[in-house]
Amino acid sequence: QVQLVESGGGLVQPGGSLRLSCTSSAIIFRGTSVSWYRQVPGKERELVATISGLRVTTYAKSVEDRFSISRDNAKNTVYLQMDGLRPEDTGVYYCSTGGVYWGQGTQVTVSA
Repeated sequence: QVQLVESGGGLVQPGGSLRLSCTSSAIIFRGTSVSWYRQVPGKERELVATISGLRVTTYAKSVEDRFSISRDNAKNTVYLQMDGLRPEDTGVYYCSTGGVYWGQGTQVTVSA
């Protein structure tokens, strides 16, 4: 079983930045696609960004000019750099491998 652990969430003012981390102890993590999702109470979980094992990246339209996903295979970690944060980016952010394994989530709150 693949365990994923997210970290890096917090409270930030509009226009600020955060970097989320998703770490796994599983070697298989290195060659797999990893995605970041976010969820707001009462809404469906939204796909934010994905990075493939070959580092091909895709983004939701709402974040593509502000967020950046990357990976460090030596550390079994995938990052989500979030700049220019807006109140609508508030939510619980989850990382996932193929929609099968999920972390516990990390809260991001963007508020003045």
